Amino acid sequence: MIDASTLWIVIVGLGLGSYLLRFAFLGLVGDRPIPPWLLRHLRYTAVAVLPALAVPQVVWPEATGGAPDAPRIAAAAVTVLVGLWTKNVIAAIVCGAGTLYGLLWLLG
Repeated sequence: MIDASTLWIVIVGLGLGSYLLRFAFLGLVGDRPIPPWLLRHLRYTAVAVLPALAVPQVVWPEATGGAPDAPRIAAAAVTVLVGLWTKNVIAAIVCGAGTLYGLLWLLG
């Protein structure tokens, strides 16, 4: 268990860091136009965040003690393929979840 003072130091530090990152864009650059090259790179931020959150849960899942397993890899593959094929996020999520739960049920 983490010490209460350490926990609050981490929470305050993360909050301060988050505030300073947002202030850098809104407070310092807020009234100036953003250069086109920076806008082009910022466009990919949202696309990079979702895989960064999902990949560790597929490659090193906590439920298996960090060992990759077939149901999670198959569900990730189905999710990506359905998303690319249909261009529908909801369909991709539903098909991936169905694949994961179906394979977990079948394979135990």
